[in-house]
Amino acid sequence: MPDRGEAHAGGGAGESDFIELDGVEKVFDVRRKAGRLRRERHQVRAVDGISFRIPRGEMVGYIGPNGAGKSTTIKMLTGILTPSGGRLRVAGIDPSRDRTRLARRIGVVFGQRTTLWWDLPLRDSYRLVHRMYRIPEARFRENLERCVELLDLGALLEVPVRQLSLGQRMRGDIAAALLHDPEVLYLDEPTIGLDVISKAKVRDFLRDLNAERGTTVLLTTHDLTDIEQLCKRVMVIDHGRLMYDGPLAGLHEVGESERTLVVDLERELPPITADGARVVRVEGPRQWLAFPAARSAAPLVARIAAEYPLMDLSVREPDIETVIARMYAERSTGG
Repeated sequence: MPDRGEAHAGGGAGESDFIELDGVEKVFDVRRKAGRLRRERHQVRAVDGISFRIPRGEMVGYIGPNGAGKSTTIKMLTGILTPSGGRLRVAGIDPSRDRTRLARRIGVVFGQRTTLWWDLPLRDSYRLVHRMYRIPEARFRENLERCVELLDLGALLEVPVRQLSLGQRMRGDIAAALLHDPEVLYLDEPTIGLDVISKAKVRDFLRDLNAERGTTVLLTTHDLTDIEQLCKRVMVIDHGRLMYDGPLAGLHEVGESERTLVVDLERELPPITADGARVVRVEGPRQWLAFPAARSAAPLVARIAAEYPLMDLSVREPDIETVIARMYAERSTGG
């Protein structure tokens, strides 16, 4: 695959401002009933003055609750939607004004929708992508072989898309988005509904893609484990506004969020005592311990394993809605 340094020379975007948003807004006009025969027009501000920059080659998590404005932002970044205000550039291109030129430089995966052809075998879908983007034959074959190998798609190439499981289709969609060597990849809930094995394959592939090819990745997800394993930087959006931009550990500190360690013991015992953790629930031999999300679970796990008859344990991440609720509570109290 081509080196990023030699691809798309003269694109007009520097390394530090590959993706630029300055005061970007998106307002929708919505008509609502105001009586039996009358409707009133209301404005819904889906994105409200967002500004940020993403350098080339960075992998960033873009998170928030449902309706926060995440998908609207991505649709503006791809040119599907036109901003109501502000300035937006991707690789020096205004997406809404030059969507066709930008399409050759970006890849998009929407977790809830497929870009594959429903009744065609996976291989035929890829051939259509090959023709649409006019990908040179040698480059297409090389990229396809790499995606098939790393995403474990070999046994699925002759299977119609409608017969694929959600996890298989998601891996197929990611491969389709990468066949033309995009410089930036937008992922909207790429692991939604996937089993543990499929999630691990997708995460490993994205990590390798970013490290080896320098692909810029903007990832929206409700799964904080996706962010924790893939992104050093996270941005939180809620009610169309950017609330936080920084490392994940800093987000946990701001929101004072907690992770939960679920411990299964060999037998029922009194509540576990461990520094920095507190038991929040006990049911027979199973106990739930809360501890600060910004801290590593390793010391706590090691201590419990050494001092208690342990059968099994798991770590549960705080959900994004809880983190954001804590951030709001902190702001409202003036902290």
